[in-house]
Amino acid sequence: MTLDLSEALKEATKEVHTQAENAEFMRNFQKGQVTRKGFKLVMASLYHIYVALEEEIERNKENPVYAPVYFPEELHRRAILEQDMAFWYGPHWQETIPYTQATRRYVQRLQEVGRMQPELLVAHAYTRYLGDLSGGQVLKKIAQKALDLPDSGEGVAFFTFPNIVSATKFKQLYRSRMNSLEMTPEVRQRVIEEAKTAFLLNIQLFEELQELLTHDAEDQSPTQAPGLRQRAASRMQDSAPPETPRGKPQLNILSQAPLLRWVLTLSFLVATVAVGLYAM
Repeated sequence: MTLDLSEALKEATKEVHTQAENAEFMRNFQKGQVTRKGFKLVMASLYHIYVALEEEIERNKENPVYAPVYFPEELHRRAILEQDMAFWYGPHWQETIPYTQATRRYVQRLQEVGRMQPELLVAHAYTRYLGDLSGGQVLKKIAQKALDLPDSGEGVAFFTFPNIVSATKFKQLYRSRMNSLEMTPEVRQRVIEEAKTAFLLNIQLFEELQELLTHDAEDQSPTQAPGLRQRAASRMQDSAPPETPRGKPQLNILSQAPLLRWVLTLSFLVATVAVGLYAM
């Protein structure tokens, strides 16, 4: 018996789905080990990805190969991601947000599919929207706690789908619409393979972000050492006796305290006598 498209996609992507969840970046995220820099990077990448995806969706919204799963009010993320970009990168965010190489590859693939193979677009929509809808609330809470973000939802608006009352019921509706798409067995298989590609593009993105964060941490370590050495040298200079114009240290304490010099001299004589008596 042939599986429905939604079931076939779920079955075929189990392995790559697990790989994506086990990527180091995502494992750290799920454990609450996420920095502001890492979170900003992934949010910027998501912005670029959703802009490309939704531009291609709009291009194909009346195409029978996509029209049944066109839910802009419920799913589209671009406008809400713009709010998050302003929160994280400020009012001029469009000029400053990063655009990594893995993100560019992801965007290029979305553009190729939307313009040349629109029948495969549903694979990317399924992977992104249903994935974010399923795990969004959990990731939102993790980010809010780890990054000490306000409960109002600022900075994590992406994870909220205000026009979806029940995620479970909406996913059921979405899958039923997917299953109604008419396609040949050959196209169906290509859609399944494209869903795998979508997961692989996500994995590459996570790996790149983790590498960027790791290199950033490594780059910071050497820069701290000279600072420590400089502070140590400064402390040594502060504790060293001042020098005369000729470069010879001044013995300030001895030169400025005749009484102390006398006491030290007397102590030396006493010690000398004591040693002589002991030697006898």
